[in-house]
Amino acid sequence: MNEKLKNRQIRKLYWLFISNKFKSNEGKLEGWFKKNKKINKSFYSKEEVYNSKHGLLNYRKIEILDKYSKIEVDLITGRHHQIRCSFSEIGFPILGDLKYGSKRTNKDGGIYLHSREIYFTHPVTKEEINIKAEPPKSGLWSASPSDL
Repeated sequence: MNEKLKNRQIRKLYWLFISNKFKSNEGKLEGWFKKNKKINKSFYSKEEVYNSKHGLLNYRKIEILDKYSKIEVDLITGRHHQIRCSFSEIGFPILGDLKYGSKRTNKDGGIYLHSREIYFTHPVTKEEINIKAEPPKSGLWSASPSDL
């Protein structure tokens, strides 16, 4: 499994909520990420900087609510806080994510980011494995169908 992770043979999908002012229906976010261990935060750069790692994700809007958009992210690379940092960088922090620029916290203190699915080929049996996790049944998650 470590080899599969290293060779990007595991597909990971995430769901998140951001402001519905986000106009793009789909696209990619790419850049360089540098982790600051002291404050447990990553920083984005368009250009490679010392000790940074390249990051790439694809996204698509899967639902629009009154004030929010539900986004699905296909994580191509897995950098520290990559999804959080990327959406914050383009001006759309994940709801509740104070560390990356959300204006307010969620009642439960969490952020609206959910690890939705993981796909991989079993290293021994070669069976295709798809594990899907249902989002919590509270807050915005309950206002949105999970069978998208």
